[in-house]
Amino acid sequence: MSIFGRMADIMKANINDLLDRAEDPEKMIKQMVLEMEEAVNKATLAVGQAIANEKSLERQYQKNLAQSNEWQQRAIQAVNAGRDDLARQALERKNSMGKNVADLERMLNESRTTSMTLRTQLDQIKGKLDEARMRQNTLIARAQAAKAKKQIAQSFSGIGSDAFGKFDKLEAKVEKQEAEADAFAQLAGENTSLEDQFKQLEAGSGVDDELASLKAQLSMGSQPAGQLTSGSDTK
Repeated sequence: MSIFGRMADIMKANINDLLDRAEDPEKMIKQMVLEMEEAVNKATLAVGQAIANEKSLERQYQKNLAQSNEWQQRAIQAVNAGRDDLARQALERKNSMGKNVADLERMLNESRTTSMTLRTQLDQIKGKLDEARMRQNTLIARAQAAKAKKQIAQSFSGIGSDAFGKFDKLEAKVEKQEAEADAFAQLAGENTSLEDQFKQLEAGSGVDDELASLKAQLSMGSQPAGQLTSGSDTK
């Protein structure tokens, strides 16, 4: 019955738990099917041996039963011949063979029960193996899909927590640089405006002085310098 130990472990195992703990579920599934096949092969050999033992016991039983019946017939023959001494010896042999027949019959019945049990268990595990073989491709496909889904999820999770975080930092840095540039530009603009106002003020002051001078000359009855120069040239 120990032949079925590994097969029973496989059948009773929590498949989902095994796959969760496996680094490579696809490899695990294939390995489990191989172990099932190996267990079925060993179980088949065990059943074959049990059947062979049953057949051997049956032959011994039939042989001893025939011999017991034969000594019974000889005892009858001896009695008919008036040979009680031979009849007594024949009955002794018949009784001895009868004990063997009883022992062999008990062993044969036990062997038949064992063979029947092993056959039933073998049929069951063969059915499980056939089911596992049919489900193997489906489970492998599901494992591959789950693996791909997990990889995609991990990649996306990595991008979300790392890459996007870096982008946020870069964006904040750019915004800071833009703000600093605007501030310096504003300061530079204010300085330029101030310089321009003073230049305009200075330029305006020169014109005002010249205008005042001109007014003073006119009020005194003097002619513009240009005309005075022209009059002196006429003389």
